[in-house]
Amino acid sequence: MTELLEVKELDQVVVRFSGDSGDGMQLAGNIFSTVSATVGNGISTFPDYPADIRAPQGSLTGVSGFQVHIGAGQVYTPGDKCDVLVAMNAAALKTQYRYAKPGATIIIDTDSFGPKDLEKAQFKTDDYLGEMGIDPDRVIQCPLTTMVKDCLADSGMDNKAMLKCRNMFALGLVCWLFDRDLQLVANFLKEKFARKPAIAEANIKVIQAGYDYGHNTHSSTINVYRVESKEKVPGRYMDITGNKATAYGFIAAAEKADLKLYLGSYPITPATDVLHELSKHKSCGVITVQCEDEISGCASALGASFAGALGVTSTSGPGICLKSEAMNLAVIMELPLVVLDVQRGGPATGLPTKSEQTDLLQVLFGRNGESPMPVMAATSPTDCFDAAYQASKMALEHMTPVVLLTDAFVANGSGAFRLPDIQQLDAINPPYVPEELKGKWTPYMRTENGARYWAVPGREGFTHILGGLEKDSQTGAISTNPENHDLMTRLRQQKIANIQVPDLEVDGDVDDAELLIVGFGSTYGHLRAAMDELRQQGYKVAQTHFKYLNPLPKNTAEVLSRYKKVVVAEQNMGQLAAYLRMKVDNFVPYQFNQVKGQPFVVEELVKAFLEIVKK
Repeated sequence: MTELLEVKELDQVVVRFSGDSGDGMQLAGNIFSTVSATVGNGISTFPDYPADIRAPQGSLTGVSGFQVHIGAGQVYTPGDKCDVLVAMNAAALKTQYRYAKPGATIIIDTDSFGPKDLEKAQFKTDDYLGEMGIDPDRVIQCPLTTMVKDCLADSGMDNKAMLKCRNMFALGLVCWLFDRDLQLVANFLKEKFARKPAIAEANIKVIQAGYDYGHNTHSSTINVYRVESKEKVPGRYMDITGNKATAYGFIAAAEKADLKLYLGSYPITPATDVLHELSKHKSCGVITVQCEDEISGCASALGASFAGALGVTSTSGPGICLKSEAMNLAVIMELPLVVLDVQRGGPATGLPTKSEQTDLLQVLFGRNGESPMPVMAATSPTDCFDAAYQASKMALEHMTPVVLLTDAFVANGSGAFRLPDIQQLDAINPPYVPEELKGKWTPYMRTENGARYWAVPGREGFTHILGGLEKDSQTGAISTNPENHDLMTRLRQQKIANIQVPDLEVDGDVDDAELLIVGFGSTYGHLRAAMDELRQQGYKVAQTHFKYLNPLPKNTAEVLSRYKKVVVAEQNMGQLAAYLRMKVDNFVPYQFNQVKGQPFVVEELVKAFLEIVKK
């Protein structure tokens, strides 16, 4: 008689898949997070790629990880440490065990823990579990490679092809641990490998084998777990990465504004996926050009804007350096342009696959002359859609280049995204020059909010020339007049200052907080989780977060001066803190700064903030 295992419900759980770059950990993690989002769980993911292009197999530097946090309600972070660690080889166990909770369940492929594997991973003995202080009772030791080969023995696949399915066996075992419906996984694989049905069927077979292995051996060592969604909002959902959400936000904005979308881009990690995604949507009027360098990517997007399209260019920090001259050209020509900066570790080539917030001051001030430019920062992978949409709306309605900051963490991470109704999105109304100004219009004639009228080439009676030389405010002709230059500088500055952005919102103990936590962009979830933890411990704590950085929300000074203690936490050496000190009189905050290329750890945040509260 088969023993019936208890199915326990959990509020949340964190799973981390790890192995060589070629072991398919990103795919396994993506499938598990997609299935979780489909059943209504809140999710947050963190793909952790190695910086090496192709490190030697089994080496410590070549380990690729994918962490997913699923919850019954809203999930703010991928989790500090995991409840389940999948380690496909010895190097993965050696490097990733640090991310496992003390009581975590660990799944290993014993076939990848031979003498040579242990040597590459720098184990000193063959007792690798004892050497790391791991309780064997918490480890599911499975001859995974052997079982996959046995499962696919009659498939006709060669050895190399069979080994590519190892990740699916581990996924099947994890699906059993968390009571996931394999039919949802099968549907995903059939869609992904629609042109290769034999590959899809092989992977489905292996997933079932992994699931059956867990069921037949009761490999959970404790129980089967289920994370039920408690807050189901009707609608269509998908698991979406930040880069894909950004691409969709641009498409939606162009559709709403009834414009063509043009992306001029040069491939650069971690922004390239935006180019890849947009290139798939020619049917939506999207034009993508992979340019020969960063400068031409930006300049061609500016040319597209001059011609009447929504011009976008995407890059990372090193590309912003190169694009700065063309961005300045957009400032003086007063044309709409969205510059997407997916931040990564630096300086120079730095850490291409890691995440930082170190470009803030560069995008605010890193151009010659007085060159004001709106700056926004997305707060989560799913928020990238709204941030891209609002950045496009701002650029089109105020005739200005706009910088949208994301970073590797939100760009590669994912969340459960409820597909919006485009009819419910904010209207986008570019300031086209009205027909009644025909014969009176000049290129720098402005609307009431200071934006330059947009005269799209081809309209009879509105022929004009724009360029990088200063122009006369009245005639549009080239001018070196000192008073005119001073006036134009102030007009460009005032145009940005006139942009209306939402006020700062304060969460937590709004009226009597002992500490206000401040951040911007992608750190929102970690800072929110730290605030929640401190409040659960009985401390009075509040949080406010910046999505709009230039112009700042009008209530910025009022909010920051309301609290006796304020800490600004950011993944750089204090750029937001310095900027706020410049903008807000007598603002002297505490600072929490890390530049590790990794997301914040909530436990570390709580400890640091607690020390400030107790001062």
